[in-house]
Amino acid sequence: MRVFSIAPGEVRETSTLPEGLPPRGFVWIACECSEFGLSQVAIQSSLNALTGNSLVDLHISDLLNPQLPSRFDYTSRYDILVFRRLTANQSDAGPAPPGGPSAPRVKRSGPPVLRRIDTSPVGFAVFDRVVLTVHPVGCNTLDFYAGRLLAMSTSGARSAGTHLPSSPADLMLRVINHMVDGYLDLRRLLTRHHNHLQQLLLDPRSRFNDWHLLLQARTGLHHLEDVCEDQRSAVQEWIDALDEWPDEAEADKRRERELLRVRSRDVLEHIERVLGHVRRLEQGAETVVQMHFSALSHRTNSIMRTLTVLTAIFLPLNLITGFFGMNFDSLPWVHSSTGIWLTVALMAAVALGLLWFFRRQRFLGRSAD
Repeated sequence: MRVFSIAPGEVRETSTLPEGLPPRGFVWIACECSEFGLSQVAIQSSLNALTGNSLVDLHISDLLNPQLPSRFDYTSRYDILVFRRLTANQSDAGPAPPGGPSAPRVKRSGPPVLRRIDTSPVGFAVFDRVVLTVHPVGCNTLDFYAGRLLAMSTSGARSAGTHLPSSPADLMLRVINHMVDGYLDLRRLLTRHHNHLQQLLLDPRSRFNDWHLLLQARTGLHHLEDVCEDQRSAVQEWIDALDEWPDEAEADKRRERELLRVRSRDVLEHIERVLGHVRRLEQGAETVVQMHFSALSHRTNSIMRTLTVLTAIFLPLNLITGFFGMNFDSLPWVHSSTGIWLTVALMAAVALGLLWFFRRQRFLGRSAD
């Protein structure tokens, strides 16, 4: 558990729950999900001492539920936001490890293959001057933003114009914004993975057999779209609840409220950008599959057309050989020494004539493609 006391220009970190609020600023209590489950009684007591309120049992269950989708809820004293982070677990090019059903075997020369998309939830309980965050085990978001928060409190960062979060809601939006910005790596990996599959699908010299990879990619995109839809709904509900907050009389409070709206809209815009990228990848995958089968159909038609033309050329030749193969003495050229050459010349003329005719009709050659 990490506890931060955040005041204007100052950040202090402790490992114990605070007994009171600082004179200015707010308190950030951050812990992992397993630790929250073990220490929820102490955390509830600390929240009651700091804010005069504690979490509802249903909200505690939501914060402990690893399968809960992104959602927003509120009470008269605090707001609850569960936001599922997106990280990509990928394998280097090479054989998949044993016991991994979702890690297919790929060529060593290929790009990294997307195994699965990790969507662990991060929970936020936002009070007036306290914010509680519950992170999954091994979440790097907590360590990253905690380090960034301590770095922003240094004199050099303050002189460079870096501002600390002004409220628990501001801190929550900054952490969520960091998680959303981390989607860029996932977007690059998804694009690279799908481009590799598309090149394999459209390569005329290769025979594509990795349909399980394509199916996993499409399933991952559908799952990612559902996650982003839930994220967008949760953030939109937060924005709607923010608009319903009572107006502040002080100018600083009104400015802080407007900054919260701006940050919330920025987070929502980033989520919609990721959602649009996922939908474009889905459409691209559908289009490439259709192009693949269209190319296969076109290639099959070309092969059948060539075989049909060859059959049409040899059909009259078979007719000629069958005619002269009949057991009659009165056939022309049968007793002539030049009959064989005249027959061969006739067959060659018929074959060349039909070949010229089919090429003129564009049944053969590159023009037929």
